[in-house]
Amino acid sequence: MTKNTDINGHTYNKTMLVVVLLVGTFCTILNQTILTTAFPTLMKAFDISTSTVQWLTTGFLMVNGIMIPVSAWLSSRFNSKWLYISAISVFEIGTIIAWSAPNYATLLTARLIQAIGVGVSMPLLQTIMLSIFPANRRGAAMGLAGIVIGVAPAIGPTLSGWIIDTFQWRDLFGMIIPIMAIVLILALFYMKPVIQTSKPKLDWLSLLLSTTGFGSLLYGFSSVGNDGWGSKTVLIGLAVGTVLIALFIWRQLSMTKPFLQLRVFASAEFTIATFLSSVVMIAMIGVEMIVPLYLQIVHNMSAFQSGLTLLPGALMMAVMSPITGQAFDRIGAKRLSIAGLFLLTAGTLPFVMITKQTPTIYITFLYAVRMFGISMVMMPATTSAMNALPNNLISHGTAVNNTVRQVASSIGTAILVSVLANVTKGQMPGKSLLKSAPLAYKVKAFSATMSGYQAAFSIAVGFCILGFIIAFFMKDKDYSSQQKNQGGKA
Repeated sequence: MTKNTDINGHTYNKTMLVVVLLVGTFCTILNQTILTTAFPTLMKAFDISTSTVQWLTTGFLMVNGIMIPVSAWLSSRFNSKWLYISAISVFEIGTIIAWSAPNYATLLTARLIQAIGVGVSMPLLQTIMLSIFPANRRGAAMGLAGIVIGVAPAIGPTLSGWIIDTFQWRDLFGMIIPIMAIVLILALFYMKPVIQTSKPKLDWLSLLLSTTGFGSLLYGFSSVGNDGWGSKTVLIGLAVGTVLIALFIWRQLSMTKPFLQLRVFASAEFTIATFLSSVVMIAMIGVEMIVPLYLQIVHNMSAFQSGLTLLPGALMMAVMSPITGQAFDRIGAKRLSIAGLFLLTAGTLPFVMITKQTPTIYITFLYAVRMFGISMVMMPATTSAMNALPNNLISHGTAVNNTVRQVASSIGTAILVSVLANVTKGQMPGKSLLKSAPLAYKVKAFSATMSGYQAAFSIAVGFCILGFIIAFFMKDKDYSSQQKNQGGKA
């Protein structure tokens, strides 16, 4: 059992600290997608529409995205032990409220409270893991973090489908409450302050610009699926968000001690690796959303069945993340990323040619190949980005990396969903055919639907190819010798 010292010179159990971090953060990130297959049940329970119920996930992701930039300031200002315990406590309170929610408004409020905790705990997990492991072991450490960040949202729909079919929707939250209570108790004993803190002054204007800017941008992209790119809601959200984020960036670059240190982009390796992981995130999240729709609409699968079809891919990522993390420590991110993006592109390309007759086992295999490829890129690229920074910028680098990925996820989902909807609508036969030749209308309508899916997957292939090209620009360089002299702990 390895003993290490915290910032106060006290020894702590690193193994138990990591376990508490991973289990707690796994449960929080799981909530990003756990309601996906529960929407029909919730619509019936609260008598609400599809556009209303989707805000249980959209609102969650928005608040999550808003909180991530704030996390850098919080981790610099507050003791990491109590910051983590506070984040988990806020999440637990939100979960209890959700479990007992008497109406939709209460449930939505509870989800937003949960998201505050997730927005702090997720980047804090990465910051702590990067702080307590030396650079030559960070790949393995971030591989473990990859299980949490990549697998938790991937198994959410499957777990949700099983619970909805077997129990009640409240059990989606009820099962998490006791686990998080145990995590909180263990955190009191095993979480330690391992990140150096200072007393940076909170720039309220930066906080306001960050919150409203990223909130507006994420709201705009999140509304595309329902309202389309031309709606006032989307255009105003994107315009306001872009202007406010531009002002936020200008302010950060003009401050001596910025709220969020954007000068991390001065490192070419950090910039390339962050952009790469964001493109991969788009390819992952976008397809992760489109495939279940295809399985449920075209193959008439239940939500649980479609979730089970994707489960092997999630398990593949769970198995491979620690392995690729260790491989990163030996060979670096460039070769792993090139190989992973080749597999991701190869696994996505056949989706462009899917039909109603495409066997589900084929879909399962291709999806698993994609997740294998993603596991070779996601955390190695993130670790490479962080290794390019000195230790005092890791919390800022983590916040920037996570924020860019969160925005990229929203953009990717918006693009793929809008392409799916627009192509389907554009090729849909006229209503006059429905009266004159209903069978011909049905055939053409189904053909239009399949064209929509094929077009969406074609865009996903484009993102994969873009990532494959970017991977060649990564530096095939080991930063471990540089970082060992910058305070990494064994």
